[in-house]
Amino acid sequence: MVDLLEQAAGWLDRIRTAHLSRPILYSRGTASIAVQATVGKTVFEVDDGYGAVEKWESRDFLITAANLVLGGVVVTPQRGDRIADGGKVYEVLAPGKEDVFRLSDPYGVTLRVHTKQVQ
Repeated sequence: MVDLLEQAAGWLDRIRTAHLSRPILYSRGTASIAVQATVGKTVFEVDDGYGAVEKWESRDFLITAANLVLGGVVVTPQRGDRIADGGKVYEVLAPGKEDVFRLSDPYGVTLRVHTKQVQ
């Protein structure tokens, strides 16, 4: 049986990529790939363990998971990877023990990659 929601997630990703994205350069070490990404943000609230809550804003890049290919292999984002966008450089990271990316849909079609500007 056809999963209509999974098909819809794929369709939505194609439309997002075609109309709401721009080219970026995703790098890990010496390997890099040009991919289309949509820019977003996530605001994290992190408890420091002493009663203070720190707000941490991430610049996010939404990328089609299947397009993130380094060295001929589909990869997932790792802490320390770099994204070049419009003359600025962002490092893949997130506060504390938060994951550096999350799936944007239940089927893993689109990745939301959390970053901070470093250059």
